[in-house]
Amino acid sequence: MKRSSLLSLLLLLPAPSFGVFCGMVLWPGTAAGKGIFLFSKIWILLIPAVWFFVVQRGRWTCGKTAPGGFRMGLLSGLAISAFIVLIYWVLGRRLIDPGFVREMAEQVGLVPRHRYLLGALYWFCINSVLEEYVWRWFVVRQCSALMKPKAAIAVSALAFTVHHVIAMQVYFNGIVTAVGAAGIAFGGAFWSWMFLRYKTIWPGWVSHAVVDVAIFALGYLLIFG
Repeated sequence: MKRSSLLSLLLLLPAPSFGVFCGMVLWPGTAAGKGIFLFSKIWILLIPAVWFFVVQRGRWTCGKTAPGGFRMGLLSGLAISAFIVLIYWVLGRRLIDPGFVREMAEQVGLVPRHRYLLGALYWFCINSVLEEYVWRWFVVRQCSALMKPKAAIAVSALAFTVHHVIAMQVYFNGIVTAVGAAGIAFGGAFWSWMFLRYKTIWPGWVSHAVVDVAIFALGYLLIFG
């Protein structure tokens, strides 16, 4: 089991960072960069299911969320969101150029408003679930087979943060990237802890989705005023 878990992590963890690096740094805007980026996305979605059900012969169970999980998810999501808004109010307004953010949004197709709102809806309802499935349900589970819970949480959070940092440094200066990285690492660690504490991904997803709502709300203000 330990060897299987280690191999699964070696196959999965480098993929998102490699995809983002090729797609956004090495070959941005090219067919090669877009192709590798897309392949990395598909890869990290397929590996967990194939590995758990085929290689490790796991069985699907709906699972039962431990008591208090959804309340913790909602309250933590609101608390983290409030902190994000505070950090933006104190630092972000001086460090983030709305014009540049608007230009980047146009380049990736998030303008006009209806496209942005559709993209936000996808992020709340689908992308956040997929991230919980990959990083908490699979990565934390496999790390837990190799190490103690605190170490599993740390490894999962670090891996969750790296590819986001590669993407952020393309758009933002060092200070914004560093603050964002710290926030993502905290979120990754907290949601990993929630998975271990409440036994399913859903409390973490609630927290994650609420935080995404706050981030997209700030993005809306930056882009559309």
